Amino acid sequence: MYNGKSKSRRNFIKKTGLIGTGVFIVPRHVLGGVGYTAPSDQLGLAAVGSGGKGDSDIRNAYQKGKNRVVALCDVDPASAKGSYKTHSDVNKYLDYREMLEKEKDIDALTISTPDHNHAKIAYDCMTMGIDVYVQKPLTHTIAEARLLSKTAEKYKIVTQMGNQGGSSIGVPKIKEWIDQGKVGKVHTIYAWTNRPVWPQGINHPAANPASKPETLDWDLWLGTAKSKPYSPGVHPFDWRGFWEYGTGALGDIGCHILDAPYKALELGYPSSVECSATNVFKKMWVPEYTPEGCPISSMVTLDYKNSPHNTDGIKLIWMDGGLTPTIPEEIKEEFIMNFDVGNSSGIMMIGDKGVITSEIYANNPTLYVKGEEPVVFSTRNQPDVNHVHASTWTEACKAGYGSKEHKELTSSFDYSGPFTETVIMGNLALRSRDLRKVLGERGNGRKVLNYYGRKKLLWDGQNMKITNLEEANAFVSKEYRKGWELPI
Repeated sequence: MYNGKSKSRRNFIKKTGLIGTGVFIVPRHVLGGVGYTAPSDQLGLAAVGSGGKGDSDIRNAYQKGKNRVVALCDVDPASAKGSYKTHSDVNKYLDYREMLEKEKDIDALTISTPDHNHAKIAYDCMTMGIDVYVQKPLTHTIAEARLLSKTAEKYKIVTQMGNQGGSSIGVPKIKEWIDQGKVGKVHTIYAWTNRPVWPQGINHPAANPASKPETLDWDLWLGTAKSKPYSPGVHPFDWRGFWEYGTGALGDIGCHILDAPYKALELGYPSSVECSATNVFKKMWVPEYTPEGCPISSMVTLDYKNSPHNTDGIKLIWMDGGLTPTIPEEIKEEFIMNFDVGNSSGIMMIGDKGVITSEIYANNPTLYVKGEEPVVFSTRNQPDVNHVHASTWTEACKAGYGSKEHKELTSSFDYSGPFTETVIMGNLALRSRDLRKVLGERGNGRKVLNYYGRKKLLWDGQNMKITNLEEANAFVSKEYRKGWELPI
């Protein structure tokens, strides 16, 4: 239950400079010199997942000492040795639940774990009044994203999803061009990436408990997922390619690429989704069946009918595994994006008067209008978006829920929750694509199969429900291991 601990603790500290009837405020520069931050203005920080991306997340939130790190947590201390060395004087934990129970000075917390545990950790923190910064994608399922959005509002939590490109100066520039009608009505969006760059298109790899690192608590790593022996083909990074733990190429990079069009065009919930994916053949005429693994390459099409920028509808086409869109004829001569150098991921927004492109993180957006020179808005010299994205969150935490700083955050859960839902919607279609039933058997012994989920799925966003294929709704949420449940 929320106990107001974090906010009231900071208010208490701020008032301790006034005692009785006497006032003895000492100027900060006298206490600590130029650049000194008083303890009353420091946020008490913790991290769950302190290695890899978690190392940079807590470092950016720490802001070179503007805030205090009070505790760190990682299921494998060896992977977190960087942050553990930097903050050698704080308590370290394997289990975040123990940390939350014992540490009473945590105001805000970064979460940088595999996707399948994001929601559980964030929910537990928010219900205790702790502000949270959660790596992208915000959650593992659509239902989890909806839950976290509602929980943040209920408990008045300052939140941010870790899609740092959302704080790029390229995003408001793209929105400005759209709002000014530079390309007219946008009707089609293409987004593409070279991801996955890890193994995909396979089922869960074989277990090998003997190869588990001695420092890793595998049971805690599994968290919400089913209990099973350690597999080196899953940990430490390749979990991204398996539905039980990851969200594939879409979940990994979609929140970085799709933020600008989703935000600028106010897309909201999609009305339908359909997909196609690459088949893998190890035996002639018999495609591999890998429902446990994300596809090696796919294309997802989402239809949006509610954007105020085009009431006739907008189509978003996502491509991964190295697929790229055809360059529109009207800008072919002027087109300057090189898909092979620095642009392995990007977007293209096509309107009836022109085209807008950008690299990943909304970097270097470019405006094309037929017959005119392309306009490139350079983001080369902008501040480090990783630092900006985390530091603006910590300042908003200090200012409080509903403050100007909070409202200016680029990816708080009121926005990034619905945004994550639209990203994960593509995965719902990809998983439905593997639904099948046996209709019979041919004379040569091969089964006759009906892949009945391979069609356009109609989505009721308000009620989180596929309306024309009940079996697809199994992928809106998931089963949770006992002791790791969420109220979904």
